[in-house]
Amino acid sequence: MINKLDALIHKEKPIAPWVFFFLILPTGISVGFASVTLPFVLAKHGFAIATIASITAIGISANLWRFLWAPLADTTLSLKKWYLIGTTICALALAVFIFIPLDVHSAGILIPIAFFSQIAATFVMSPSSAYLAKNVVVEQKGRAAGWFQAGNLGGMGLGGGAGIWMAENWSYQGAIIVLAIACIACIMILKLVPEGTHQKEKKFSDQFKAIAVDLRDMLKSPLALFIILVIILPIGSGAASNIWSSIASEWKVNGDTVALVTGTLSGLVSVLGCIVGGWITDKLSKWWNYFGSGIFMALVTLIMMVMHFTPAVYIGGILFYAFATGMVYAGFTGLLLFAIGKKGLASTKYSLLSSIGNIPVVYMTAIEGWMHDKHGTKSMLLTESIAGIFFVLICLLLLKKLNIKQQAA
Repeated sequence: MINKLDALIHKEKPIAPWVFFFLILPTGISVGFASVTLPFVLAKHGFAIATIASITAIGISANLWRFLWAPLADTTLSLKKWYLIGTTICALALAVFIFIPLDVHSAGILIPIAFFSQIAATFVMSPSSAYLAKNVVVEQKGRAAGWFQAGNLGGMGLGGGAGIWMAENWSYQGAIIVLAIACIACIMILKLVPEGTHQKEKKFSDQFKAIAVDLRDMLKSPLALFIILVIILPIGSGAASNIWSSIASEWKVNGDTVALVTGTLSGLVSVLGCIVGGWITDKLSKWWNYFGSGIFMALVTLIMMVMHFTPAVYIGGILFYAFATGMVYAGFTGLLLFAIGKKGLASTKYSLLSSIGNIPVVYMTAIEGWMHDKHGTKSMLLTESIAGIFFVLICLLLLKKLNIKQQAA
């Protein structure tokens, strides 16, 4: 049953699942620029792949720390105001890249700028995830999670692919300006969400005590602890997405094709994967979707490894990979929503678990970049495949042994 607090929230104004596509879009655009457009541009300016992978990995590692400032969305201002602030900062952080020279000596400057831009993106994620946890009816949680990740991955396609196309056919600086404006445009979706106020009558210190109690209660759950274990493992991390654009030349793919495939097409296909994954989560099982799509992703990279490096293999492989990524991300969000429940400080709990869940993206991006430079692309792809399949099997064995499948389904 939905508790009284949730009933009041839903009565105030429930949010339709599709709205989350636009709420989270600025985060996706920012991540897409940092993980797709920037690596592609840096590769063309002579940066080593390992250096590019390190810049990307450190940039996206900002997601590991967003739980530190996520309580602000739960304890100060309103969710709507925090979304407005976060989206504005996200756009401004993108604009900073305009002023950074694109030469190998700028690596030391690009690292902190990339990190800051991804911190900015998390200020959009926090209020959006709080709305997701508290303002969606239970029967639509999976679909809302799917649309949420569809906006995230679709934004990555826009920030990545469209960014590359504009950088190639227009200008790098112009691409950044357009992407920043697209982020600001998402503010219009605020007309369709409630204010999302916190309990202002409580003292600030009391609210942070409530955060500690809420997190402690969540971490007492064996199921929540198992979910934390699952999400820190390299299952469906999607790390290769951060490297595709910088190694495209090995498949003899030109810049326009890279922009189309890693951007527009990957964005559309990943959105479809998110919607399918959300449907599977609602209709079948969270575990069926998460582990099944993790295996699917591992098989895609395995097949790409054994085939000849041709443009057709690059295009087909990336699109199947994008579909699998969408399914995994929808399943990931479904698991987190299940673990945090509907009570308490949703933004903080979601941000904590989501931060933990980004650990494999960071370390797998760094590992795959290192494997590429030391042993080649085939070894890089094989590493991701073996890691994904192995740890899915381990988790399935643990799931059976712990006998929590029924309560988690």
